[in-house]
Amino acid sequence: MMAQQYIVIAPEYRGSSGYGRGFYENIDYGGLEVQDVKAARDYMAENYEIVDPSNIGILGWSHGGLITLLNLFDYPQAYKVGFAGVPVSDLIARMGYKTDSYRDGFSAPFHMGKTAFEAVEEYRKRSPAWQAHKLQTPLLVHTNTIDPDVNVLEVEHLIKALKAEGKSFEYEVFQNAAGGHSFDRIDSKQAKTIRLKIYKFLAKYLNPPRPFKDLKALQQAGYRY
Repeated sequence: MMAQQYIVIAPEYRGSSGYGRGFYENIDYGGLEVQDVKAARDYMAENYEIVDPSNIGILGWSHGGLITLLNLFDYPQAYKVGFAGVPVSDLIARMGYKTDSYRDGFSAPFHMGKTAFEAVEEYRKRSPAWQAHKLQTPLLVHTNTIDPDVNVLEVEHLIKALKAEGKSFEYEVFQNAAGGHSFDRIDSKQAKTIRLKIYKFLAKYLNPPRPFKDLKALQQAGYRY
């Protein structure tokens, strides 16, 4: 993205690892972490003249896809476009197909503090598929039928909810794409082709100075040959 001359903001929202146990245990999944990302956006826009506050996009993958979606839903005027890759979309469904240890992590005292059974409305509030009526921003969603982490059923729920609300958005469900959860982040030709699709979608709205026009440009940026 920097090769296309985007300014990249990568916030370390509460719950991020690498900053000690206290910071990690401040996690607020689908809650205050969404505000943390918005705060990072606002800080850069307010303090750096090189940032155009009217021309900011947001993108994320997996958990970051959830944060992307909830930012678009909660702060529609703050972003011009968004991309959500294999986004966690339905925490209630997720608790149903994940393991006991995963569910225990969410219901830990420093996390949600309650199970989905005990706090179904809270889990729903933090699930993008249940907030689809809020979308106002151009959006691209990608998912993969063989994702072992974010099951395709979650993203299908999001897609169906957005359609039911009559929202205008783009999406693609990749069939058995190699790489599973990281299918567009690996070094295969297919993955790079998918990344190019994402960049072209973002460029339609953000107009970066040096957008990638083809796969060769993407590869040259990555390998500098």
